[in-house]
Amino acid sequence: MVTVTLPLPPRYLTPDDLVEMFELPSIETVYQWRRKHTGPRGFRVGRHLRFDPADVQTWVDSLRSGVAA
Repeated sequence: MVTVTLPLPPRYLTPDDLVEMFELPSIETVYQWRRKHTGPRGFRVGRHLRFDPADVQTWVDSLRSGVAA
């Protein structure tokens, strides 16, 4: 099995970016992750939720290694 890792964009990510990247069913999944503290670490800029690409990569790496985020 070949795993291809695409580079993350050099900007803060939006919930819509995560929906697209991970092919999630809806944006509500991202908000559920946030409420349950199971997704990547995010932060608010006013009322807007953003994610640091490095934090998203760390979260993905922790899932791949079997360690909880």
